[in-house]
Amino acid sequence: MLSLALLVPVSLGGGALAQSTAETPSSGPDCALLSGSPMVEARLFFGRNIGDRLGVTDKAWARFVNKDIAPRFPDGLTIQDAAGHWRDSATGRLVREPSKILTLLTGQDPASLAKIHELADIYKKRFKQQAVAIVLRPACVGF
Repeated sequence: MLSLALLVPVSLGGGALAQSTAETPSSGPDCALLSGSPMVEARLFFGRNIGDRLGVTDKAWARFVNKDIAPRFPDGLTIQDAAGHWRDSATGRLVREPSKILTLLTGQDPASLAKIHELADIYKKRFKQQAVAIVLRPACVGF
């Protein structure tokens, strides 16, 4: 049994978010008050089981962060531990597993969005996962 992250994957291809004016926050008053700019908040949900056991150890996760995530997003990121569950579509069985949630604030450009999808693809292949859930939201970000 392969592991699936917490949510059904949601993804936007190529530059879909960057091209959508209805969903992109304006650089109007809200961003100006924050001295911020329009960005994308990306949340990725990574299940850690392979089969019925913990397959992505803390050490393996740390290597993934250091080798694959941090080089693609050197300006910063947030990682949270989570307890996820999902229904296996093949068996109908409810599966519970430890998970990681990665939050990134990034540009709306196609190259940045492609890096997000690269991470999900690398994780799925390396750790034999059915899916990594991706949630993308337009955001007004100030630091």
